[in-house]
Amino acid sequence: MKVNTIVEKLHLNILIEKIKRSDKNESKLQIKDFDEYSEVANIDKIGITELGQGAVILKTDDGREFPISAFSPDTAKNISDFREGKRNEIPSIYNMLEQICENLGLLLVKVRIYDSGQALRANLYFTGKKELILRNYKASDAIALATFYSIPILIKKNLLEQSPKINSK
Repeated sequence: MKVNTIVEKLHLNILIEKIKRSDKNESKLQIKDFDEYSEVANIDKIGITELGQGAVILKTDDGREFPISAFSPDTAKNISDFREGKRNEIPSIYNMLEQICENLGLLLVKVRIYDSGQALRANLYFTGKKELILRNYKASDAIALATFYSIPILIKKNLLEQSPKINSK
């Protein structure tokens, strides 16, 4: 997918304009950071499993899906609320991150999901006065933040190539 198409589809032009209006000495969003090892994915479905765990299905533009589960139902509810535009009752951790970013002049611009042993993890990418990458956070929290901020969720291609195994009895 071309960078311009990604920018238009994800409405990043609004974010880019906000960055352009900021101090000219500040770092700018680097669209080229959509690397060849990751693909942009969107939330296709969100819910709670029969076991009471949060679950989400990420889907790429070409229809490949990747399910993520075994996270808290509260996080699933937050993701669902953020998708519906409900941002009035922001959980304290997201509110804290928003205040920190505001005070430091940072914007969260993307998250990247990858596997780390048996767990899915995520890196959070910030730009603004400085470039900052926070590494090795829970994928579910990163997805919630990406949904809250309407930013791209990148998923490593190797995850999309793997077919998740479902254990059943």
